[in-house]
Amino acid sequence: MYVVEIRQVEIRMITQPALKIRSFALTITLLGLLSACATQPGPVSGNNAGTTGNSLGDKAASVALRQVGVPYLYGGASSKGFDCSGLIQYSYRAAGKNLPRTTGQLWSATRTVDRKDMQIGDLLFFSIEGKMSHVGMYLGGERFVHAPSSGRTVVVAQLNSPFYAKAFLRAGRPQ
Repeated sequence: MYVVEIRQVEIRMITQPALKIRSFALTITLLGLLSACATQPGPVSGNNAGTTGNSLGDKAASVALRQVGVPYLYGGASSKGFDCSGLIQYSYRAAGKNLPRTTGQLWSATRTVDRKDMQIGDLLFFSIEGKMSHVGMYLGGERFVHAPSSGRTVVVAQLNSPFYAKAFLRAGRPQ
């Protein structure tokens, strides 16, 4: 239904100047992004979360979620831009706990948690291109927040998506 409506609009706009076409496309894109941001759920509570809402992990997850949309920046650890480990360090520091800066150091500073026992704020480690090189923060409900890669922004992703399910190495809880 939407494709047919868009095609009808595009056919009528063929004779319009290119600026109007770009404005229309930008408006549609912005509306899509705004609706996605407006429906972004926060950390999951209840059986799958395993937290009361006031834990250190909950606080760190809340900080991390407020960074959704901030651009990826290699070496970044501020609201101007984040890499994956910078987002984790920033979020935990704002919640009151200092953590190491790099993914490898974060791996060493956490104790392994079984997947069935994960709680909001636990760190999730991934193997990208054959080596442990990525970290995100668990939100409950098989979701996590992370700064994925150059050219992208901080986002919420599904742990059980094909890519991340295959890349997942372990969860760890800061000590």
